[in-house]
Amino acid sequence: MNDDCIDFIDCDEKVIRFYSDMVYRLAFSQTRNKSDADDVFQEVFVRYINRKTNFNNEEHRKAWLIRVTINCAKKIWASSWYKKTQALDESISFEFDDELGLHYELMKLPFKYRSIIHLFYYEGYNIQDISDILNRKPSTVRTQLTRARRKLKDILKEEFDV
Repeated sequence: MNDDCIDFIDCDEKVIRFYSDMVYRLAFSQTRNKSDADDVFQEVFVRYINRKTNFNNEEHRKAWLIRVTINCAKKIWASSWYKKTQALDESISFEFDDELGLHYELMKLPFKYRSIIHLFYYEGYNIQDISDILNRKPSTVRTQLTRARRKLKDILKEEFDV
């Protein structure tokens, strides 16, 4: 991405196109359904367009988008309306059957572990980067990653033992 955009609308469109997949994947992993992920996706980019923040570099922009995505997803989970709904079974298309199975197993993890797993494995962030993005201590991130792996291992073990 280039911060030297002459036409800001053009620049925003390029940023949205560039980061749309990352934001949507993260939103979906946090909300567990398409309609909420769509809402989070839209909210993130509305906030991006209306932002007052100037970014130092692309990593700063990416971290900002990730942080806003996670916050918007948390907002949905915390809403009183959401607490009174029931989830619909949705079909999701994945490139490989293995991805579909792993996706459903990851959705069984608690919210705080899903975000750590997503940022570490899907976005390729290291422990320090994740701690900066989530405003947590590196030791907390390391502990949560270890616990998430252990929980995922237990979930997978239950699936294959049955």
